[in-house]
This record gives sequence, structure tokens and C-alpha cells, in this order.
Amino acid sequence: MRVRVLIVPKEGLLDPEGRAVKEVLEDNGYSVKNVRVGKIIEMDVEDASQVKEIVEKFLYNPLIEEYVIE
Repeated sequence: MRVRVLIVPKEGLLDPEGRAVKEVLEDNGYSVKNVRVGKIIEMDVEDASQVKEIVEKFLYNPLIEEYVIE
């Protein structure tokens, strides 16, 4: 089974990469309210029930990030 994990900075925390992307877009005439840059991790797993444990132990930092498993 293929799963996708989306990991992004928590709302309200400093996201320098997102801020840089937002500034570039605005400098080029685009109206952007907010940009958050994160990561997507795709995994092929045999047991989907283990994905949450994998993410929480190895893939994200609970102090500054949040995640969604698809």
C-alpha cells in the first residue's frame, strides 16, 4: 500500500522558506496571502497501521511541525 505523508510547519511558527517564496511571488505581481513550505514523503508499506508510529518516531518534529497521512 502506498501512503503519502504531508509535513508542514505549525501555524504561527516562523517559516523562512515560505516567507521567501511569498516575497518572490509578490515581487512578481502575484497576490499571495500566505505560503508554507513543507515536505511530502511517499512510502510503500505492507502494514498501514505502522505509518503513524513511523512518522511520529522518525519523520517529523512535534514541536514545530504537523502532519497528515493520506
